[in-house]
Amino acid sequence: MIRLTIDKYLDSHGITRYELAKRTGIRFHIIDNYYKNKVVRYDSYVLNKICDALECDISELIEYNK
Repeated sequence: MIRLTIDKYLDSHGITRYELAKRTGIRFHIIDNYYKNKVVRYDSYVLNKICDALECDISELIEYNK
């Protein structure tokens, strides 16, 4: 199962969802869905913008568990 870990990353770095929305230019509602892991189909554009804004690698935001 693939799971987004954006919530853990933001919490550990003291970044709010609102701040991430501002940094990426992506609407808060979309960021909130990624934060709460409610996304069924991951948009590579959104994930790329998030990685750019956080200056991190995609592996820091996604985990895979069998």
